[in-house]
Amino acid sequence: MPFTIASPAFTQNGKIPSRYTCDGENLSPALAWSGVPEGTKSLALIVADPDAPDPAAPKMTWVHWVLYNIPPDERGLNEGVAELPAGTLQGRNDWKRAGYGGPCPPIGSHRYFFKLYALDTVLGDLENPSMGKLEKSLQGHVIAEAELVGLYQRGR
Repeated sequence: MPFTIASPAFTQNGKIPSRYTCDGENLSPALAWSGVPEGTKSLALIVADPDAPDPAAPKMTWVHWVLYNIPPDERGLNEGVAELPAGTLQGRNDWKRAGYGGPCPPIGSHRYFFKLYALDTVLGDLENPSMGKLEKSLQGHVIAEAELVGLYQRGR
């Protein structure tokens, strides 16, 4: 069975509803995954926008959410998750805080990558890591990756 991540809120390359953005309630969308590979000790999730600030001339990847040490027997996260699964730790997004920050692009249609990693280890406490610090810690431990891409453009 392939390792996959999906959301009931939007399809692959579909529009993310405004409910999950700065224009709405800024809730994290429900996520579900399946096909977690045998030998997985933990999962990590990074949500990021590589099109910031302008998709016509991107200059950076804007980080929206960083989670790690998600137990491998979890099968997803509820919408607007208030309590993370036991043992799950959060990193720092580009608003300099832990937690989900929804899409809020200044111009154009942006892509939002929800990347889920199956790891062969449980990471130590990385003390509120940035995406870059978490990605360095993942090196050599990724068994499989799953990806969901959503699109969002603010109304005029």
